[in-house]
Amino acid sequence: MNLKNLSGKWYFLLIVILIYVVLFFCNYNLFLSAGNFFFNILKKIIPVFILVFVLMSLTNYFFTPKFISKHLKEKGIMKWVFVVIAGIISTGAIYMWYPLLADLKDRGLNYGLITCFLYNRAIKIPLVPLMIFYFSLKYVLFLTLLMVLMSVVQGIIINELMEVK
Repeated sequence: MNLKNLSGKWYFLLIVILIYVVLFFCNYNLFLSAGNFFFNILKKIIPVFILVFVLMSLTNYFFTPKFISKHLKEKGIMKWVFVVIAGIISTGAIYMWYPLLADLKDRGLNYGLITCFLYNRAIKIPLVPLMIFYFSLKYVLFLTLLMVLMSVVQGIIINELMEVK
């Protein structure tokens, strides 16, 4: 294996392993303490990782492109509800969504709905369990509800401002 072909993340991993090996020989008690700390953290976050994996799998299974296209054609408040949900479950880099949103704009999706979608991308289902772990369920529910409501308010404001032109 050529070391020049390794990326930075592999260098980091090799350095950490090297530090643990040196620690093993220089200060065995500190090595055991660091190992115990690592495994205690791992025991706490593995259930969160499993929950995230299950949520992401269910999202990918139920929300197909056909399903999304069907619901973007709805009228009234249901379109707003769908855009909120779509923003929350959307994954990937934001710049990958711009062409799709531009295409939807050409097909009749207004700027307010696009704003609402983009705003709700900040709510990430895979991060919710971790957020609850570090904060509290009450805080996460309040913050999420506030973000959803403000996304709709901002979408309505954007629609009003865009009509002025």
